[in-house]
Amino acid sequence: MMPAPPTLKIIEIFPSIQGEGMRQGEPTVFVRLAGCDRRCSFCDTKYAWEGGEDYTVDRILENVQRIRRRFPARWVCLTGGEPFMQDVRLLVRLLKRDNCRVQVETNGTRYYATAADWMTVSPKPKEYLVRPEFQRLAKEVKLVVTRELDLAVIRRIRAAFQTRIPVLLQPESNRRWSQKQGLRLLKQASAASLENIRFSVQLHKIIGLR
Repeated sequence: MMPAPPTLKIIEIFPSIQGEGMRQGEPTVFVRLAGCDRRCSFCDTKYAWEGGEDYTVDRILENVQRIRRRFPARWVCLTGGEPFMQDVRLLVRLLKRDNCRVQVETNGTRYYATAADWMTVSPKPKEYLVRPEFQRLAKEVKLVVTRELDLAVIRRIRAAFQTRIPVLLQPESNRRWSQKQGLRLLKQASAASLENIRFSVQLHKIIGLR
């Protein structure tokens, strides 16, 4: 009997623009994987914590290819949930073989080596734990501005990553109170001489995209 092809639990696959971080505004196909090990109260994709449909890697690739024929995006973003709860290594390899660039959005608590081009690391409260491998691999670090986020956490995260890697303060679902708090924290970080701390909103929500 032939072994079953590898599968991943998928919530959705859809085209949009990247609304967050340093890649903001670029056409992107999103592959949202199921499962999360953090389950933050402020999460805006709680529907991805459980469930999902079993997709073979070939089926995912076919879906991405079909979308790219009408929406010519070079980038594919693997998001969740938490992508590293599943084994995405083969998917990443096949996407890159198909001339895609691959971004992975992760909370940073799990790690295995992949061929991904761009790692977005978003440490989560209360511990803000990050595997040491991401201190070298991250292209950006994203901190959601919760009510508990303070300068001490920002200082600790800044010290954990090289200065060339931006630390982004992202308001919680663009809520006004979180925007104000994020700007206060940005001012405090600047006064404390913390380098490469930035303020970043969710652009896709402002313009009404997924």
